[in-house]
Amino acid sequence: MNLPFNDPSKIVEADRAHVWHHLIQHKPFETVDPRILVEGKGMRVWDITGKEHIDALSGGVWTVNVGYGRERIADAVRDQLVKFNFFGGVLGTIPGAQFAERLIEKMPGLSRVYYANSGSEANEKAFKMVRQISHRVHGGKKGKILYRHRDYHGTTIACLSAGGQDERNAEYGPFTPGFVRVPHCLEYRAHELGLEPGPGFGEAAANQIEEVILREGPDTIGALCLEPVTAGGGLITPPDGYWERVQEICRQYDILLHIDEVVCGLGRIGTWFGYQKYGVQPDIVTMAKGVASGYAAISCCVTTEDVFEKFKDDTDRLGYFRDISTFGGCTAGPTAALENMAIIEDENLLDNSATMGAYLHERLTDLMDKHSMIGDVRGEGLFRGAELVTDRETREPLPEKQVGAIVADCMAQGAIIGATNRSVPGKNNTLCLSPALIATKDDIDEIVTAIDGALTRAA
Repeated sequence: MNLPFNDPSKIVEADRAHVWHHLIQHKPFETVDPRILVEGKGMRVWDITGKEHIDALSGGVWTVNVGYGRERIADAVRDQLVKFNFFGGVLGTIPGAQFAERLIEKMPGLSRVYYANSGSEANEKAFKMVRQISHRVHGGKKGKILYRHRDYHGTTIACLSAGGQDERNAEYGPFTPGFVRVPHCLEYRAHELGLEPGPGFGEAAANQIEEVILREGPDTIGALCLEPVTAGGGLITPPDGYWERVQEICRQYDILLHIDEVVCGLGRIGTWFGYQKYGVQPDIVTMAKGVASGYAAISCCVTTEDVFEKFKDDTDRLGYFRDISTFGGCTAGPTAALENMAIIEDENLLDNSATMGAYLHERLTDLMDKHSMIGDVRGEGLFRGAELVTDRETREPLPEKQVGAIVADCMAQGAIIGATNRSVPGKNNTLCLSPALIATKDDIDEIVTAIDGALTRAA
C-alpha cells in the first residue's frame, strides 16, 4: 500500500480535530486515534497504519456490493462528469434515462423512477407521494402510514417517525404525526407477540397488522412500509406465509405497499430485489445503498404507473408531485449504477450471493453447534445474522457491551463485522454479516474463523 501523503499523524490529527463521524461517541478519541481507511480492493481494506482487514459489511453499512477498486465504474463516472455532470431533475439526462430503463426491466409491474441521493430521501419521497395521494384522491383521509417495529427507514424526522428502533429515535421527537407502528415478525421472539412459533406463525404475525388497520380504521391508512428483511433491527427474515398474507391485507383495504429495499436491493439476498424472493408485487419500492455500490450517491423511489398517473392533472396547478432532490440531477449516480448492474450480470453475482450465502449460513450453523452463546442463525443470501444469548433456554439476550467486545475482537483479528447497536432496547444482540457479493468460500471461512475465535474468548 502506497500512502498518498507523507505524515499519517497529520491526517489522524486533522480527523480528530475536525471530522464529526457517524454513529459513534467521540469522547474516546481524546485518548485513542480514530481509525482511518486508505485503500480498498475486492473484499479488503487497509487502514492508515497499513493493517489489512477483510470487510464483512460491504463498507460498514451494507453498500459496496460489487467490492472495492472497480475501475470500470470509476472510469465511466469520470468520463460522464467531464462530458456533462449535472442539471436539476426538471430536465432529463442520458444516463438518467438509460438506468431508469434498465432498472425497470428488472422490476416487472413497476414503471417510474424518481431519483434522489440517499435512502432516507427516497423514503421521504414515498411518504410525500402517499400524503399527496391522500389529499388528491381520498379527500385527505388515507394519510396514515404503517411501519413495523424493529424496521428502519432513515435518519430524517419523518423517517424516524416511521422508525421501529426506539434507541435510534430517542431524543429526536416530537415526531411527524400520522405514522403508526405494527408488530415485528421475528419468530425467535414469538412470545413477545403472544404467538406460538411453528406452522402458521407467519400468517398470524401478518394478521396482527390487520388488527392495527381495523383499530385505526382502514379508510385512514394510505400505505404500509416494510423492509423485505429487517436489517439493523436484528436481521429478521420473514416467516413462511407472512408476505402472502401482507399483500392480501393491503389489497383488501386499498393500502399501498411500500417496500424499502435500501439494504436488500441490487442482489443482497440473491435476487435483484428482496420482495421478488417472496413473490409480492409492491406499489412503491425505495432503494439506495447497493444501487451504485457506493461509487456515487444515488437513490431511487420507483412506482407503478397507477401511482404515477395520480399526479398527472394539468387542470390543477398543484396537481403534480411538487418535489425536488438537487443531487438527484447529478449524472454520476445513474452512470455508476449502470456499470454496477452490468458487473452483477457479467459476473453472475446474484447466483454467487445465493450460493455463498447458503455456505455462510452453514458455517454459522456449525458455530452454533460449538458455541451455546448463539441462540439463532438467520438471513438470506449474503445477509446473515447470529443472535447471541446468555442462555438458550430463556433466550436472554447477551448484553450489548459484550456483543460489542466480540465485534472489537474480530476487528483486532483483521475482520470487520457488525452488530445491532443502540437500536432496539435490550435487543442489540445480533451479529450482522453482509460481505460483498463477490465473496468466496475462502473469504467466508476467514470471517467465520475470526468470529469463532472471538466467541471462544468471550465464553
